[in-house]
Amino acid sequence: MPGKWISALLLLQISYCFRSVNCGKVLVWPMDFSHWMNIKIILDELVQRGHEVTVLRSSAYYVLDPQKSPGLKFETFPTSVSKDDLENFFIKSVDVWTYEIPRDTCLSYSPLLQNLMDEFSDYFQSLCKDVVSNKQLMTKLQETKFDVLLADPVAACGELIAELLGIPFLYSLRFSPGSIIEKSSGRFLLPPSYVPVILSGLGGQMTFIERVKNMICMLYFDFWFQIFNGKKWDSFYSEYLGRPTTLAETMGKAEIWLIRSYWDLDFPHPTLPNVEYVGGLQCKPAKPLPKDMEDFVQSSGEHGVVVFSLGSMVSSMTEEKANAIAWALAQIPQKVLWKFDGKTPETLGPNTRVYKWLPQNDLLGHPKTKAFVTHGGANGVYEAIYHGIPMIGIPLFGEQHDNIAHMVAKGAAVTLNIKTLSRTDLLNALEEVIDNPFYKKNVMWLSTIHHDQLTKPLDRAVFWIEFIMRHKRAKHLRPLGHNLTWYQYHSLDVIGFLLACVSAIAALAVKCLVFVYRLFVKKEKKMKNE
Repeated sequence: MPGKWISALLLLQISYCFRSVNCGKVLVWPMDFSHWMNIKIILDELVQRGHEVTVLRSSAYYVLDPQKSPGLKFETFPTSVSKDDLENFFIKSVDVWTYEIPRDTCLSYSPLLQNLMDEFSDYFQSLCKDVVSNKQLMTKLQETKFDVLLADPVAACGELIAELLGIPFLYSLRFSPGSIIEKSSGRFLLPPSYVPVILSGLGGQMTFIERVKNMICMLYFDFWFQIFNGKKWDSFYSEYLGRPTTLAETMGKAEIWLIRSYWDLDFPHPTLPNVEYVGGLQCKPAKPLPKDMEDFVQSSGEHGVVVFSLGSMVSSMTEEKANAIAWALAQIPQKVLWKFDGKTPETLGPNTRVYKWLPQNDLLGHPKTKAFVTHGGANGVYEAIYHGIPMIGIPLFGEQHDNIAHMVAKGAAVTLNIKTLSRTDLLNALEEVIDNPFYKKNVMWLSTIHHDQLTKPLDRAVFWIEFIMRHKRAKHLRPLGHNLTWYQYHSLDVIGFLLACVSAIAALAVKCLVFVYRLFVKKEKKMKNE
C-alpha cells in the first residue's frame, strides 16, 4: 500500500478516537473454532477504529492463527494441553454429539454429553491454570494497563484474568447448554412456559406436551447437568483470588453480555438492560464470485443454484450417506455447489460440483441462489436470513437443532434428521423448499426484520465495548438481583416468612376457636348441672 494511503488511514483512525473515545487497550480471552471467527469480527472492527487489541492465545489452539490476523497483537502462552489433544477432543465431541447422543428427551443426553462436558471442563481448567500461573505473562499484562477485557464465557477464565488485572470485562456469547451460564451468572429471565430451553430442539408456540418436555429440560440443565465441574472451579478461583468465591459469582460480574442472536432467529423473551442482542454481526453484502464459480452459477439458467454446506467440523459422514445425498442432488434441475471434503460419491450428478471451501456468504447473496442446505450453525443461518434464502436444515450438534427448529417454526425452513436421512427425504425437502413460495416469502420477511434495525449489530457490539472504556463500568445497568443469594433471588426467604406468618395466624385462630369452644362446652355443662 502506498505510504500516503497508510498515513491517511492512521489519521482517520486517530480522528475517530478523538471523536468517539480515547483509543483504548482491549484484552481478549477467546475460544477456538467458530467461536473465534465470531469474536474476531468484533476485534477487526475495534482495530479499524484505532483501538489496540491483544489476544491471549493458548499454544493448543488450532483455528486461532496469528498469521491470519495481522491487525491484532497476540500473547501466546505455553500450556500442558497439546494442540492435537484439543483438536481431537473437539472432533470427537462433534461426532459423539451428532451420531451417538439420543435426542428423544433432554434426559437422554446423559451420560454421554455430561462426559464430554467433564472432559471439556478439565481441558479449560488446565489452560486457565497455565495462563494465571505464568507470572511473567501476568506481570506484562498488568503493566500494559488494559481498559477492558472481552471474553467468551464458554471458555471460562477470562473473568478470573480480569479480576486479577482489576479491569472490567464483557462477554460475547451465542448460548451455553440449557442457558446455564446466562441464568446462573447473568440472571437472564427465561420462563420455560414459552421460552424453549437451548438444546431442547423446541421452537415457537409449544403444545402442552412440548411444555412438559421443556420443563423437564429446564430441570435437567438447572439441577443435574454441569458445563464446568463446580467444586474444582470454585476452589481454583478462590485460591487465585485469595477469598471464598465461585465461578458463577465471578462470571456474574460481567458488565455487558453481547448475545449473538436477535428476534429474527429467536423468539421474544424478557431482557435485561446489560444484555445486548447482536445476532448477525458477521453479515455483509455479497462480493463477486471467482470467475469459474460464477460461470458455473450462470450456467444454471432460470433454475438457479443450491448451496450445500454442513460446516467445517464434520469428519465422519459415511460413504453410503454421501452417495444418498449426491443422488438426491442429481435429481433436481438446479446446479449445486457442495462443500464436501471426502471421497467423491459414485452417484454425483453432472449438475453438482464439490468444493473443499465455499465463499458461503457471497453465494447466498447471489441472485441465482434458490435454497441453502445447512447444518444450522448460527453464522450460516444468519447469512441465509440476511440474504433471504430458504433453508433445508440437517442439524448435527450443539444449538443447531434449536436454530433450525426456530426457522421451521417461522416458516423459513424444513428439517431433516442426519441419522435417518434417506435420498428421498432430501429430494422431497429440496423440491418443497424450492417450489413452494411459502418458504421464500417467510425468509424474506425475516430478512426485512434483520435489515430494519436502528443500528447495525456490529456497531452495537463495538459501542458497548467503547462504553465500558469510557465509563470503566456499567453498574447502572447491572440488575440488583446479582447482590442477592440464590434463595433471596427466588424469594424463598420471603415465601418462608409469609408461610410462617400464615401458619402462626392459623395456629392462633385455631387456639382461639378451641378456647371459645371449651368455654362454650363448660357453660353448657354448667347449665345442665343447674
